[in-house]
Amino acid sequence: MTERKTPETLRSARWFAKDDMRSFAHRSRMMQMGLGPEDWAGRPIIALINTWSEAQPCHLHFRDRALDVKRGIQQAGGHPMELPALSLSESLVKPSTMLYRNLLAMEAEELIRSHPVDGVVLMGGCDKTTPALVMGAISAGVPMIYMPAGPMMRGHYRGRSLGSGSDIWKYWDERRAGAIDDKEWTEIEGGIARSPGHCMTMGTASTMTAIAEAMGLTLPGASSIPAMDANHVRMAAGCGRRVVDMVWENLTPDALVTPASVRNAGVTAMAMGCSTNAVIHLIAMARRAGVTFGLDDFDALGRDVPVIANIRPSGDRYLMEDFYLAGGLRALMARLGERIDPSPITVTGRPIGETLTNAQVHDDDVIRPLDNPIYPEGALAVLRGNLAPDGAVMKPCACAPHLLVNEGRALVFDSYPEMKAATDDPDLDVEPNDVLVLRNAGPIGGPGMPEWGMLPIPIKLIRQGVRDMVRLSDARMSGTSYGACILHCAPEAAVGGPLALLRTGDRVAVDVPGRRLDMLVDEAELARRRAEWVAPAPHHPRGYGAIFARHVTQADQGCDLDVLAPVPGPGIPEPDIF
Repeated sequence: MTERKTPETLRSARWFAKDDMRSFAHRSRMMQMGLGPEDWAGRPIIALINTWSEAQPCHLHFRDRALDVKRGIQQAGGHPMELPALSLSESLVKPSTMLYRNLLAMEAEELIRSHPVDGVVLMGGCDKTTPALVMGAISAGVPMIYMPAGPMMRGHYRGRSLGSGSDIWKYWDERRAGAIDDKEWTEIEGGIARSPGHCMTMGTASTMTAIAEAMGLTLPGASSIPAMDANHVRMAAGCGRRVVDMVWENLTPDALVTPASVRNAGVTAMAMGCSTNAVIHLIAMARRAGVTFGLDDFDALGRDVPVIANIRPSGDRYLMEDFYLAGGLRALMARLGERIDPSPITVTGRPIGETLTNAQVHDDDVIRPLDNPIYPEGALAVLRGNLAPDGAVMKPCACAPHLLVNEGRALVFDSYPEMKAATDDPDLDVEPNDVLVLRNAGPIGGPGMPEWGMLPIPIKLIRQGVRDMVRLSDARMSGTSYGACILHCAPEAAVGGPLALLRTGDRVAVDVPGRRLDMLVDEAELARRRAEWVAPAPHHPRGYGAIFARHVTQADQGCDLDVLAPVPGPGIPEPDIF
């Protein structure tokens, strides 16, 4: 049993409680801000790591929600201290927010470690903010609670519901085919994202906030609440109140992120029809806690857990508000029954099984019964073979069934501009069963592993009515995307992985039921090509990009920086307080 905190043993007391010169300086600077001893003496100081910015539409409401979190902290007898952090706007940051996920994780960890805080509320939601903040907080080790941004309102266009991301691809193909004019396109642009909040499809944002909840890091039900719902305001204040109690209880991340809670997160992700990005992020989050969870664990769950959340893009109709009204994540987890381990402790201080008591499904078409899933296996599959000895990931529940077993010619592209020019060429030599390949788009090659994996269907095939084909890359894919896309091919081409040896015209065989991905090229020819291969020049000769390239791990290991792995023993020492 962890020993409860007392006012004297609060971490912040090391800054403020001593009768010495350094503590005098700390107290005087707090007083410079209009505060007094009654604000900090004997009170837990709670950091709000806020990823709000004017370049982050998903978190636009966080300026207000921070006030709600602070209200909850003060109600519980704590003192709030807001600390701004990188916002990682998925829609505006180039080349990819994935390049900066680890930078935000480092920033969150160091903000916590270097400031006089006893606990932390992590304010995130847009794709990479969830794993980054959680990774940093796990490494910092103080009591933490995650406050998800919530999904935006559903999109709307001429009487139809639009799903952010997913319908962009759908309508873009129709525009390329000549079926949508400029006026309609502008209407879709103005109707697809209508409020603050992250994507309202089961994209990466909804996947990762749900994973955080399934791992026990949020208040029960928090991840499902829409951003503009009044319940979201109340949830934000609840986060503030609860984290103060967590400080007194000394409930730290090591008690929450365990092999059982990580497995629960994986099971839940599969049942939701999760984003392929879940693989990289959950592996990285688990590793920060010293928990081993890898591709084989994902694949095993994928064979056992059916997809029961009928949410686009895996589902056919519904969006996240429908999921919330149908009972939300608690209802889905309760419906999974014995597949969920009820024992892991959550931020409530109680086992997750208790938090699922009385959860009900209110719409059996949105959250399906186990005997009527939208897909009989889990959302993801891991393929291996001579093209991906360390694994590649795909989402079979969101691709055309006839492509689950396919053999075709490879059309290989070494850059995104080269690929885009070719797919826009109406005379491209391409057939529906060919395999489009984009390489040099992985963690180092991208750089940062951009979401380029949903390669556009060649215009020649679009005009023939083709809407899906096999696509292969060492890049990632947006969680809002769909189709027969095989991603995260590891090792990536930029470090000499087998994908670097593939050439246009080679035959590529895909067997999803058999979990195989192979190029049908003999070993002697591959050895000859390997001897000729030359590594590409680095993208960044200096700065964070150079550090990232030097230390990033491959996709199958979570793409974290190797220098951020947990250290054995008691961990990183606290800073000296003079």
